[in-house]
Amino acid sequence: MSREGKEENQKSNQIEITNSKEKDNPTQVDSELQDEVPGQTDEETETEEKKELPPPTPEELKQLREQATKAEEYYDRLQRQVAEADNLRKRLAKEKQEAIRYANESLIVELLPTIDNFEMAINAAQKSGDNSIDSLKTGIEMIYTQIKRTLEEIGVTEIDATGQTFDPSQHEAMSRIKTSKAEEGTVLEQTRKGYRLRDRLLRAASVVVAIAPDETQEETEQQP
Repeated sequence: MSREGKEENQKSNQIEITNSKEKDNPTQVDSELQDEVPGQTDEETETEEKKELPPPTPEELKQLREQATKAEEYYDRLQRQVAEADNLRKRLAKEKQEAIRYANESLIVELLPTIDNFEMAINAAQKSGDNSIDSLKTGIEMIYTQIKRTLEEIGVTEIDATGQTFDPSQHEAMSRIKTSKAEEGTVLEQTRKGYRLRDRLLRAASVVVAIAPDETQEETEQQP
């Protein structure tokens, strides 16, 4: 065989050996292909590794420590303020309950001397002889005057409606009477007093209101 024929035989043998190796180890070829990421070079990989943040400088560390200290102070202050607000809320709620419970304390204190006078008048009427009625009457008048004075001191005033024009915001009409002696809508009589506490109405006055008489009735009354 010639030299050229030997070289061709060797090349064909090498190609067959390579193909057989690829058939026997297909995973090795795939792994080599997978390692190569399309569109990314070795230089880009090295650049990404170099992008890591450098360690902070001493000045930056100092600033971070100062900021952390301030944040801790603000947090402590916030906690104290929240605790103070909670305590204030509880104290106000307690004071409100006590104010509602003892709202009439001052009024009761003002009325206690009136009760004492009632007891004194009753005892005096029981011990006295023939003048018991007169003494009891005098005692009741004194107590009535004292009660009125106490109510006036706390801002309670009477509503005097007699002779006034009927006002539905302060008067309550219990009945209406036809008459020509007073203008229509005039209060003829006050059957029960009304009271106000400063600018607030406590109780409307019960009144009798005048209304105009019928014309036919007036003509009948004028005939002899």
